[in-house]
Amino acid sequence: MTIRVEIVTPRRELFSGDVQMVTLPGIEGQMGVMGQHAPLLTTLEIGEIILHRPGMEDDYIAVTGGVVEVRPDKVIILARSAERADEIDIARAEAAMRRAEESRESRPAGERRPVELALRRSQVRLKVAQRRRPHRPGIGPRDDE
Repeated sequence: MTIRVEIVTPRRELFSGDVQMVTLPGIEGQMGVMGQHAPLLTTLEIGEIILHRPGMEDDYIAVTGGVVEVRPDKVIILARSAERADEIDIARAEAAMRRAEESRESRPAGERRPVELALRRSQVRLKVAQRRRPHRPGIGPRDDE
């Protein structure tokens, strides 16, 4: 049994298709959603979305938060931003992580939250980028196409 998944950002529709299961970074931890799941509305944390498609390799997407609506037949993800593994520039993500680490050390403890979020985003982007494989049709258009 499959479930329809749509991933949308303010800039584009990143994915629309059927999956066997989608793994999401929910507010209370990772959660897996399959067909006939109970209705649910929750927020997403910075993390990794994994699309498990029957007979295919999993697809990995870095997400920086948002909301998700789960219905028995459909999952709608409205993400602040999201990138597939093959879209992530590893050098830029590493540079962002270094800047965030350096900035965190120079800030007073009470002012570190924005920098810690930037650090978490860059860490997730690097993790997802390490799962990279060549761009495949059917996952959605790249921003540079």
